Amino acid sequence: VTLKHSILSIYVCGLCVCSSLSLSVSSAATFVVNVTQSSYEAEENHSITLEWTFTTRPDSSLSSMFILCEFLAPPRGLVLYQVHEGVEIPDSQDDQFSGRVQSDKDVVREGRIRLHVSRLRTEDSGLYLCDVKTEDGFNSGRCRLNVTAAADQIQTQRPTLTPEPEKLEWIFIYIILAPTTLAALMVLL
Repeated sequence: VTLKHSILSIYVCGLCVCSSLSLSVSSAATFVVNVTQSSYEAEENHSITLEWTFTTRPDSSLSSMFILCEFLAPPRGLVLYQVHEGVEIPDSQDDQFSGRVQSDKDVVREGRIRLHVSRLRTEDSGLYLCDVKTEDGFNSGRCRLNVTAAADQIQTQRPTLTPEPEKLEWIFIYIILAPTTLAALMVLL
């Protein structure tokens, strides 16, 4: 091995490292996560579908995919949906969303995350973040949900029963006459 051959090897390897670094940086820069809507409005007890899209390729492997969708509720994020190495992790879902969030598993390969949230509550209002990592890069998208109180929860008051004036007169007469009649009956006995 000559000095000239060693220098050429270092130069070629250095060129490979630089080009692969360049490729990694450019692919990470083009990996995008978007929301189909930045803001959602819904009514309590109704359902809504939150949707994110991300850059994908037809030959992308699901086994290298990581997804974490959270409700950003201080002091910590509450997990709605999580995928680790291409496998959904339902046990990671926070109790607040347990049994209320369903995902469309078929559309993930197409670069879409669709989460159906049912039986909405006013405490579901806030900021939602979805982080996505694939072999093409990492990025996140966020949207806001505002859940208003249900219109059918307006309390109807029971009508208060007040005697009509005519009935009040009869009650008054009975109150006055009752002791007099009772006294008359006692005298007769």
